[in-house]
Amino acid sequence: MHSSIKVIIPAYNEADSIGLVIAAIPDIVEEVIVVSNNSTDATEANAAAAGATVLQENRKGYGYACLKGMQYISEQSKKPNIIVFLDGDYSDYPSELVRIIQPIIEDNKDFVVGARVKEWRETGSMTFPQIFGNWLAKSLMKLFFNSTFTDLGPFRAIKYEKLLQLEMQDKTYGWTVEMQLKALRKNLDYSEIPVHYRNRIGVSKVSGTLKGAIFAGVKILGWIFKYSFK
Repeated sequence: MHSSIKVIIPAYNEADSIGLVIAAIPDIVEEVIVVSNNSTDATEANAAAAGATVLQENRKGYGYACLKGMQYISEQSKKPNIIVFLDGDYSDYPSELVRIIQPIIEDNKDFVVGARVKEWRETGSMTFPQIFGNWLAKSLMKLFFNSTFTDLGPFRAIKYEKLLQLEMQDKTYGWTVEMQLKALRKNLDYSEIPVHYRNRIGVSKVSGTLKGAIFAGVKILGWIFKYSFK
């Protein structure tokens, strides 16, 4: 099956890394969409120079940026089969996109999360708040939904039609956990693929700060409890 694949990359001040990310994305991708989330550096120019479609979302928030990318795709006449979400900081290995979409193409899975497994993580690439947040979300999703997810990894692929069915809403840090919870609630056929993870270029917007870690934790708990008692 020939799949049309589009990649959405939310980016806030990733001028040093965005070109590297785009260059490493496999050629099978039809369009790379970089959503600049109020960047004040050369992120937009560098992304455009690397061949990406550049959109602007001035409302700060990871989810806002992802929703902007989805809105852009919804207005296109030809819709993709698969959407891949990827971060702009070069912590993921874009070449592994081929492995992340494989279960969708070969096994007809609906949704695949790239799991940042410990043995494939560069030392220091995930901070304590990220590791704790993952543990928290994983444990609660297992408890309430019998889920097998182990990570809230941002590198993920989903069938476009299934993504629309999730009716994503979260504007900030809760985007990844919202997608996984809704996938569980809607009984999507999902899997995880182990991926490599390295230290990002630049300073993390979420995991590098205590405030960010607390916000992320609150978001994770909020979404999980919202869905567990529905």
